[in-house]
Amino acid sequence: MNKPGIKQVEVQIMSQSYILACPVDGEEALRESVAKVDAAMCRIRDAGKVKARDRIAVLAALNIAFELCQKDSGTAFRNSSFANTESGDLTEASAAPAQADPSVSAPRLQGLLERLDSALSGDGRLL
Repeated sequence: MNKPGIKQVEVQIMSQSYILACPVDGEEALRESVAKVDAAMCRIRDAGKVKARDRIAVLAALNIAFELCQKDSGTAFRNSSFANTESGDLTEASAAPAQADPSVSAPRLQGLLERLDSALSGDGRLL
């Protein structure tokens, strides 16, 4: 049963259907967000280096979050060795720290990767 002002919207991410709740006036924003997540996940899947959906989702989430942080700080990331040179995406094959933003240090990134590895320990290591 829906709450007032909330509607259910069926979306697809990597060809899998999800029913999501959103405000009645938020469907367009939700669909734009879904398209961004789907595109990020499909890019990682299509690169062929990662097969597990949960790992693809984690990497896509990191890419999107990193992109948002870069927009917030106003710095460009394209020249960093941590990026996939064509798409700017974080990948499992890259482990060099970002040089474009001094607040993103190697120890900080390593700590994040270790926490992710610990959370996904049953599925192997991220990098």
